[in-house]
Parts: sequence; C-alpha cells; structure tokens
Amino acid sequence: MTRMAALAPALAEAARATARVAAGRRLEEPTEQGEARSAVIDLCHGTLRRYGRVQALVRSLSRKGEAAPQVQALLWCALYALDSGRYAAYTVVDQAVRACALLGQWPARGYVNGVLRGYLRGRDALERRMLADDEARYQHPRWWIETLQRDHPWHWPSILEAGNTHPPMCLRVNRRRVRPEAYLAQLAAAGLAARHFADCALLLEKPVPTARLPGFAEGLVSVQDAGAQHCARLLDLAPGQRVLDACAAPGGKCAHILESADVEVTALDADASRAARIAPSLARLGLAASVRAADCAALDAWWDGRAFDRVLADAPCTGSGVARRYPDIKWLRRAGDAPGFAQRQAAILDALWRVLAPGGKLLYVTCSVFREENDAVLQEFGARTPRARRGRLPQGAAEHLLPCAQHDGFFYGLLEKAA
Repeated sequence: MTRMAALAPALAEAARATARVAAGRRLEEPTEQGEARSAVIDLCHGTLRRYGRVQALVRSLSRKGEAAPQVQALLWCALYALDSGRYAAYTVVDQAVRACALLGQWPARGYVNGVLRGYLRGRDALERRMLADDEARYQHPRWWIETLQRDHPWHWPSILEAGNTHPPMCLRVNRRRVRPEAYLAQLAAAGLAARHFADCALLLEKPVPTARLPGFAEGLVSVQDAGAQHCARLLDLAPGQRVLDACAAPGGKCAHILESADVEVTALDADASRAARIAPSLARLGLAASVRAADCAALDAWWDGRAFDRVLADAPCTGSGVARRYPDIKWLRRAGDAPGFAQRQAAILDALWRVLAPGGKLLYVTCSVFREENDAVLQEFGARTPRARRGRLPQGAAEHLLPCAQHDGFFYGLLEKAA
C-alpha cells in the first residue's frame, strides 16, 4: 500500500479517536500495526497537541455551522497533516475527502474539500488572525494558560511552548548490569545517537522502538523521562532500608530505587490492572519487590504496622507537566480538576505520614506544573503536621522541574519526620 493510499484510512481512524477525546474519553491505542499504526499515532498526537488552533481554524473557515463530530475531527486531523509537511497539500485534501466515505459521511465531502482548500488559499491571513486568540496561539485551554501565568509569571511562555512539542526519549541505564558509558558504546554500535545527560540518563537523538535498543529484553535499560529519574537520588537511600512506593504503577521509579540500593521495597497501586504491570517490569530488570493492588491511603487494607524508612508518594495529579507526552490531557482536564486532585493528595500525605518511621523521609512527587497541587499541598500539610519539616534537596536539585527539551515537568518536595 502506498503512503498516499494509506492516508485516508489513517485520517479516518485518527478522526474517530480524536472525536472520542473531544467528547471526554481518553485516547485509545490504535489497533493498526506497522506504518499504519505510526501514521494514526502521529495524526492523533499532532492534532491533540494543537488544542485551540485547529478548532479556531475550522470555526474561521466554516460557513455552515458546526458539522458532525467525526467530520470536525477529520478537519482537525487534516489541518495538522497539512502543517506537518509530511504530505503534499493536494494529497491531504484528496485523502481527507476520501476519508469521509470511510467514516460514513458521504454528504460532507464537499464541505471538507471547501474548508481545506479555503485554508490553503488564505493561510497567511488566518495565521495572523490566530495570534489574537490565546487558545489558538498557545494551543492550550484558556484556563490552563491563565493558571500558568499566575503560577509561573516568568516562565509560562516556555512551559506552553514545550507542551506543544514532541517529548524526548530518555533511557535509564540499569547500573546493576551495565555502566552508562559502556551502554553508550552499544548504542553507537547499533547506529543510535545518544548523549549522557545525567547519572543514569541517556538522551536519544531520535525516538526508536524498544526492540531496537541493545539489551532491552535483557534488562540493560528502561525508557524513563530524565525528570522522573530524580526520585532515587532524592530519597537518600541506604542498604537495608524499608521503602514504600505508594503509587507505583507502571513501576519505573520502583525499579530505579531497586537498581540504586539494596533495599526492601513495597510497591502499591490502587488500580489492579496497573499494579499487575509492576512485577513483570521488575523481572525484566532482574529485580523484585512486594507488589500489592491497594489504595495507599486505606492503611487497614495493606499496612502491617511496620514503619518505612523512606516513602515515595508519586501522587495522582492533573499531569499538566507531561501534556506533550499525553496530549489528550489538554482536552480532558478542566479548571476545577486541580482542587480535586489537591484534596486527594492531602489525604494520601496524611495517611502515608503515619507509616513513616521517626527520622524517615517522604518524597512527594507530581508530574504537574500547577502550584495548587505542589507547593500549596505541602504548605498546608506542614501547617497541620507539627513533626513535619520541609527537607532540603541535594545541591543542584530543584523542586520545580519545568518541561523543556531534555525532560518533562515535575515537582519534588521532601518531608522529614522528627525523631
């Protein structure tokens, strides 16, 4: 099948998936395989990263009011395909019209053709018009933009810009099996360009399937964002400690803890299906932990009364720091979500504080850049918890990791329990 012939089915499938997200459902993995799968993923992710822009363009170009949801989504995907530069303009228009039939939307063919040709004729003027619309210009919901302007007055444009890019692919070298320098040599021998970023983190020049990574099946490396790799160092691990990873799935941070020190780890996750992914992930790396499907805040369901020396609370959050990696987040989150997550985060901290040993350390982590889920949660916790002290991170470590070309956005807050 030629690339041109394959575009219409990919556009149709991407339109179905994108329409479901616009209706409030999470983005689903495509069922296609090979090049067709890659094309659908690119169309879906590229379109969803352009929150506001593709919607504003269709509103500007349409003279017949709002079309059926799948037709709207088809136009969004086709506009992304035109902007991507991967296809000739005439190919995108032709294949989008053909995709109408695959969606069962025959009457919309003329409408789709007219909107896309109108965009190509008036692209320069439309681009200038988009600058006056914040959602179209910054490609994020307006409430999201306003939150970042308040929370990060000096950095909000760069945070939004990073949120519209492709995420980097970073590897975490399993030091129990290979040194970073030695694995860099293996990558070079396999024709894969990478650089040593920090500690065990290697940044690939271009993303590749894990099957192309030397020794992946044998547990030499894992795929993990460089920002997420701070946990093990910030926990200040020592041999023999009892460590709790309270929200552990899919297991990346848990594995890194076990790779870093000879400690006893208990890994929990409230979602049984996600918890089931932890043990196989550890087994590939030659590691093991006590894994349980349990809500970490419901202590009676899992805790045996023995205190932990270290606790990792990688709390549920809005995911605003990883929106480029999960672009449906922009479409699904609402302005009222952060306060709801903050309540859940506070309940988790209150419960986990009870299982932390005197003199122990609790590392609070989110992949959010909203202060309501980060500083505010810890400040309120400290105000109601007399024995809690805000710990200092090691020199060079920042509490707020803002998304950039090297890593996603994270927050790290260290709490110490008075002895």
